[in-house]
Amino acid sequence: MADTSGTATADTATGTVAHDDAAAGGDGVRRRDFINIAALSAAGVGGAAVIYPLVTQMAPSADVLAESSTDVDVSAIEPGQAIKAVFRKQPLFVRRLTPEEIKAANDTPTDSLRDAESLADRTKEGHGDLLVTMGVCTHLGCVPLGAAEGENQGEFGGYFCPCHGSQFDTAGRIRKGPAPTNLEVPDYEFTSDTTIRVG
Repeated sequence: MADTSGTATADTATGTVAHDDAAAGGDGVRRRDFINIAALSAAGVGGAAVIYPLVTQMAPSADVLAESSTDVDVSAIEPGQAIKAVFRKQPLFVRRLTPEEIKAANDTPTDSLRDAESLADRTKEGHGDLLVTMGVCTHLGCVPLGAAEGENQGEFGGYFCPCHGSQFDTAGRIRKGPAPTNLEVPDYEFTSDTTIRVG
């Protein structure tokens, strides 16, 4: 009997103490939460105020943005002729292929190529005669010959890199030499029938 009442008293006492602690701590927890939220908010605003100027100063300047795309007029390029332009401070080759050059590119089985791409993969639909590539050899970044009149176009009639002997065909695909991949085709679109925008 004594044990039972002692337990009951102890339980009641514990319940009361627990209830009192919860009641006393309830307001404290709410205040603490508010202080934590306020402190975190202040820290977030302060952090943003510090980081924002640092991030905005790293944004590209107006002259860099102006160079991020290049418009090229292709109306004057005759079949068999290529021109050089500049895109992001690197040479850009734009070449209008002759029917013979197109046939030579299409007759080459893609599974025989080191970097298998067809001419259609490298040109825009409806403009299969216009090849746009970066004028940078994919071996060590040299500028291949073949875009200017009279330059050596190599064994495959495309581009020849004299530095280490890489040779590209009429579709700008690597056919011989150390270059691991084809000449890069940058992102571009036709803004009109006579103008392309690269970038």
